[in-house]
Amino acid sequence: MAQPAGLFFKIAAVPFHQWAPDVYEGAPTTITAYLSVASTAASFALLMRLFQTVFWPVKDHWIGLLGVVAVASMTVGNLAAITQTNIKRMLAYSSISHAGYILLGLVAAGTGAQGNETGLKGIAVYLFGYAFMQIGAFAVVIILRKKGLIGDELKDLNGLIQRSPGAAVLLLIVMLSLAGIPPTIGFLGKYYIFLALIQTGHYALALFAAAYVVPALYYYFRVIVHTFLKESTDAEKQLVTVWQTVALTVCGFVVLGFGLYPEPVLRLAQYSLFLPFGTLGK
Repeated sequence: MAQPAGLFFKIAAVPFHQWAPDVYEGAPTTITAYLSVASTAASFALLMRLFQTVFWPVKDHWIGLLGVVAVASMTVGNLAAITQTNIKRMLAYSSISHAGYILLGLVAAGTGAQGNETGLKGIAVYLFGYAFMQIGAFAVVIILRKKGLIGDELKDLNGLIQRSPGAAVLLLIVMLSLAGIPPTIGFLGKYYIFLALIQTGHYALALFAAAYVVPALYYYFRVIVHTFLKESTDAEKQLVTVWQTVALTVCGFVVLGFGLYPEPVLRLAQYSLFLPFGTLGK
């Protein structure tokens, strides 16, 4: 299991998560966004492929392990994120929690003689939405940076609705989606993960996953409170370039648009599915 352990490190799943908060905070925000999205998505793609083929004959040995790692990741990620005042560290711990949710989809997908297609679809939808949610969140952090100010503390968000209404609204949409609130694509991804767990009889894991939505609501809504309800000590308008505006618009459209009308992303998820489970050698 050395190779899956290495991939657990890449997706920052517990107990291989220690690097993520420090790297997220210390790296330039553009690099942090890349690590959070591209590295995670690619690692999960490889992890899915391995468990669909190489490790499929011994799936009974790894499903339990994946379940334990998933619950541990949700526990550590959510509880640690509550205490963070640095936005990038908070997003690092929340990404650990999201890795746990996606691993639950893999648990469901590997259950049964032929696996569970809903679990695979849930992983695909979750990863697609996660990419735009994270990019949107880090795009706002980039916008907050200006001369003499790094802009990655929660207090730097104070009064953002007055300084940059567009960025504030985008951040609201992204935070609601990360928390899994409808009608966003984050809710859609969680829905299919929960559905797959119920279909495969993993009721305890589904309850754990549902329970950990509560602490996530707390720390995501902290961001919203600072953005909309806290008074800003900086009266200067936030400068948003044309390309930053385009990035914010695309992220907002995907996160909210596909939550309201999910059919295109569901078809995309269906087309992107790998070989069905149990087809090794066919």
